[in-house]
Amino acid sequence: MECEICGKPVSETNPTRAKIEGSVVVVCKECAKLGTIQKTPPKPKFQKNKKEKSNVQPKRNYRNDEPTEELIENYNTAVRNARESKNWSREDLGRKINERVSVINRIESGKMTPDNKLTKKLEKALNITLFEDVNDVDLNQYLNNTSGERTLGNIMKIKRK
Repeated sequence: MECEICGKPVSETNPTRAKIEGSVVVVCKECAKLGTIQKTPPKPKFQKNKKEKSNVQPKRNYRNDEPTEELIENYNTAVRNARESKNWSREDLGRKINERVSVINRIESGKMTPDNKLTKKLEKALNITLFEDVNDVDLNQYLNNTSGERTLGNIMKIKRK
């Protein structure tokens, strides 16, 4: 084993650990003076048998954990068109759903994606549907490569600024 500062050999049976500038490193006796010597961590009194099984179950990923609905792609124009069809100003909509006008401005301009709670408020106030079921989306419509396999590049639409 070597000193992590100067490279001199360090005894493997009793290495010196020192905290130097916030990092704990294995060092020789000379380099240990540059920092504060750290105590060696105590060995555990009892070691768990490798044969014993832990009671902790690994977390399983279920299909139910995946979202079932997703915000529609053109949510901003849908919100604006619905608001204008009701002859409401942005201030009126903000008052109805208890949100600031700046939030409505950012949603309608597409600069902000509303969270689920705000989306539900907008749907209720404007009587529109902003969520679509993910299960209803047919991914085969995006299939356009020659190998016949679906890839992420076939499905994604990349927005360029």
